[in-house]
Amino acid sequence: MKDLREKTIRGGAARIVAQAANFALRIGSLMILARLLQPRDFGLVGMVTAFTGVLDLFRDFGLSAAAIQRKDISEAQVSTLFWINLSVGTFLCVLAEVLAPLVASFYHEPRLATVTAVLGFGFLLNAAGVQHSAILQRDMRFTALAVINTVSLVLGIAVAVAGALAGYGYWALVAMTLTLPFTATIGFWAAARWVPGLPRRGAGIRSMMHFGGTLTLNGLLAYCAYNLDKILLGRFWGADALGIYGRAYQLVNIPTSNLNSAAGEVAFSALSRIQDDPPRFRDYFLKGYSLVLAITIPITIACMFFAPDIIRVILGPRWNSATPILRLLAPTILVFGIINPVGWLMTSLGLVTRSLKLSLIFAPLITMGYILGVPHGPSGVAIGFSSVMLLCSIPLTVFCVRGTPVSLKDILITTAAPLGSALVGGVAAFAVRMAWGHSLPALPRLAVESTVLFGVFATLLLFVAGQKSFYLGLVRSLMYRAPVQDKTAATA
Repeated sequence: MKDLREKTIRGGAARIVAQAANFALRIGSLMILARLLQPRDFGLVGMVTAFTGVLDLFRDFGLSAAAIQRKDISEAQVSTLFWINLSVGTFLCVLAEVLAPLVASFYHEPRLATVTAVLGFGFLLNAAGVQHSAILQRDMRFTALAVINTVSLVLGIAVAVAGALAGYGYWALVAMTLTLPFTATIGFWAAARWVPGLPRRGAGIRSMMHFGGTLTLNGLLAYCAYNLDKILLGRFWGADALGIYGRAYQLVNIPTSNLNSAAGEVAFSALSRIQDDPPRFRDYFLKGYSLVLAITIPITIACMFFAPDIIRVILGPRWNSATPILRLLAPTILVFGIINPVGWLMTSLGLVTRSLKLSLIFAPLITMGYILGVPHGPSGVAIGFSSVMLLCSIPLTVFCVRGTPVSLKDILITTAAPLGSALVGGVAAFAVRMAWGHSLPALPRLAVESTVLFGVFATLLLFVAGQKSFYLGLVRSLMYRAPVQDKTAATA
């Protein structure tokens, strides 16, 4: 168990460093591409990816998660899963080619037929590396995964920037979308050094197929719930409106997805291995949960209070119309920070059926929010999305943790300290902005606001809320690869 703890710590350190680098790369690329391309370019690609993203859910069929969640898995099972993944990827690639004209017809945009057909090859590229990535994750080789993902992102960004400078417009974004899975799959094969054998009947994958199928259906419902907004805006408001909304959505999604990827990948692997040890399971989960909240909550406050400066600094003046959308979408960062880790908890315990039931209730509610908001344009959709997310966050959490080693009380106690500290920090930063900020340009003003917000937040969280020993212990563990003490942030 000590070995698992040390692997988790090392993996967590690697993923935190990698995701910090990825965060900086994504923000940097967004700053550059937003100045080289038009909102319509982003909108055109966004129309297609909202559609291809649905098909993308089926390329894996949940089989990578099924392989990781299993305590023991044979060579024959992994090989059979690989060929299933590759077959599904090939089918989806062909399906994208067939449906490309329909996508163009739906949006009344002829150019989308070719874009859809080209992006369809991404399914095949992704499918070829799914099980190799799962092998690395199952072996907790998170440093290798971090390097591969970072190098792939760098190459993808380089291709996109070069294409944009050369005047290829939205094709630069298409090229980036294909470069990422192509380079990542090559990296996964090289790192895993595993060559699949022939598929075998009777390999004992029925239960994994059930697990993966349930997880995929759940993912399909969640994807539709979180992406129907873009489909509706593209259909009824056009590429420009979707481009504006999509960049604001990307700004709130980058910290959410990066954190969920960094912590979730490590937490899922570790929690799956201690699912039969409830006290240790709870301890591991709450440590990861506390860290996610400590990063997520101040970012939420910053996006709400300082949206104009964030938009001007990152996207540039011509994107000012995205400011109200960013502010309206900001609460979803907090909600995702609360509910995403609960998803790791359910999946690692094998509670995929419960997760599916939850999606069957939650997805229609979010859809209703979009439908009510779409007549009012991007801002209306943002209001509908955020309102439903906020209203459902507590009931959703209660349903998720019922009967698990983690209680709602644990969740609320863990959330209280960072939330209170961030609110006070936000008020202090806003007061500084009102008093002296008007005389400063956007970049230094944002730097001052952020320094005050995060400074006050850290001071209150570490000293007033008594979390210093926990976070210092976590930092020491990451630096020296020593076991983390068994005191959780929730009970500090």
